[in-house]
Amino acid sequence: MSAPARSHARGAAPVVGAKAWAVHRVTRRDAVAGLSVALLIIPQSMAYAELAGLPSVHGLYASALPLLAAGFFASCPYLQTGPVALTALLTHGALVTIATPGSPQYTSAAALLALIVGLARLAIAALRAGKVTYLMSQPVVRGFTSGAAILILLSQFPSTLGMAAVGESGLVGNTLHVLGTPASWNLAALALTVLTVTITLFARRIHPLFPGALVAVLGGVLFSVLAGYRGPIVGDIPGSLPPVTFALPWGLLPVLFLPGVVIALVGFAETTAIARSFATVDRARWSPDREFLAQGAANVMSGVCGGMPVDGSLSRSSLNHLSGAGTRWSGAITGIAVLIFLPFAGVLTSLPKAVLAGIVIAAVGGLVKPRMLVNVWTLSRIQALVVWLTLALCLLLAPRIEQALLVGILVSLAIHVWQERRAGFDSWMEGDVLHLEVMGILWFASAPRLEEALMSRLTDTESVSEIIIHLEGLGRIDLTGALVLKRVVEETNALGIPASLKGVPPQARELIDNIFGLPPATYL
Repeated sequence: MSAPARSHARGAAPVVGAKAWAVHRVTRRDAVAGLSVALLIIPQSMAYAELAGLPSVHGLYASALPLLAAGFFASCPYLQTGPVALTALLTHGALVTIATPGSPQYTSAAALLALIVGLARLAIAALRAGKVTYLMSQPVVRGFTSGAAILILLSQFPSTLGMAAVGESGLVGNTLHVLGTPASWNLAALALTVLTVTITLFARRIHPLFPGALVAVLGGVLFSVLAGYRGPIVGDIPGSLPPVTFALPWGLLPVLFLPGVVIALVGFAETTAIARSFATVDRARWSPDREFLAQGAANVMSGVCGGMPVDGSLSRSSLNHLSGAGTRWSGAITGIAVLIFLPFAGVLTSLPKAVLAGIVIAAVGGLVKPRMLVNVWTLSRIQALVVWLTLALCLLLAPRIEQALLVGILVSLAIHVWQERRAGFDSWMEGDVLHLEVMGILWFASAPRLEEALMSRLTDTESVSEIIIHLEGLGRIDLTGALVLKRVVEETNALGIPASLKGVPPQARELIDNIFGLPPATYL
């Protein structure tokens, strides 16, 4: 996709022969797809809200009006927005240190965080800077995703064993507490979690459209009511529409600004991957800037209606695609379906939290890839260290895992800079003419070595009548590199040894022309 992508100046990433996705009228297949996804997003959004430390109803709030907002701007017709596991974990990490999970202060802070995420994405869309997510290299993303998935699985231990989380112990602390008190385990809760995971995974084998999670939820509610289940349950769910309000804790804005920007970028990395994969399959154009706009609008709406940060979901987007969605309005239909369900959400009051834990485990279990974590060493040892470092920092810095991601990005960029600083230089003599070849990138970190290489060869050679600097192998050059080239030429000319450039590549010609002046008399 790289060649056609270059032809799109505004950030679109088309493929050869790409077509435009349909965006106009709603079809019957969109309605079927939207309703199919609604059967999945209702239990999933409740589970992810619990993961974020919020009452489950706030996941439903984030799955109604936000999907309508996204539908107006989305570029990819299959992308389904809403609460997702990774964003829920990041939300928990951002809020757990400033408020008690589940409290009114916590829920209002979550809404403000969603608003910040939305505004950050809208700003990126306005600047047409959608490709900023490319700063996250694959080793960083893989390490972070694996670490986050491990933390998500650990966070489900209390609900899986029918115990309440222990206050401020954190994800790892809660897990250790639960594992250390086997006498308090609720075997019925454990059985419900295992059964939910089994049903959810087995349902995919029966048919991709089979609503396994919904079946598990309905079964859990019936079991809770008929068997008198005594473990933690969802509890009261307000049977009302989302409360639209701007009465948010604005005083927390400075504290939540950085986590909000991180979530805006990290969550969009998965959204980008989903949209790009569908674009490749359909040979269609998509725009990261448009998706930033759609996801920004969805998060702003989630913030003002008491929701939580939302992102594109791979499982629900795949289901949407398999169900025959043809336009972006299928997501809006999903939002309408959730909106209609909200007044009746009280039927899930008796739902065991162990069932929600099973839904989360089934959704994120595949994100931990032990084979990849081991095999990456054979592909690139230095990149393997980036993967493992990012993963380890996720576990050590939990719940503030966004810090682990930032460190991973910085380390990855530092490695890239270190490797690029070592531009290659080769030299040889033809008679009394010294030839110096530049290979790679000549920028401020590598340019000084050009002078070192040239002066070292002049020192070792007794008679040099002329110097030719070959630039055929030059990849890229910045201002510092061009200035160093000019200084080298001027200094050798001052020594009475004429120097010239040969094979200036097209991508460097304009800058070198400007530095040397026109016409460049030193070219060969």
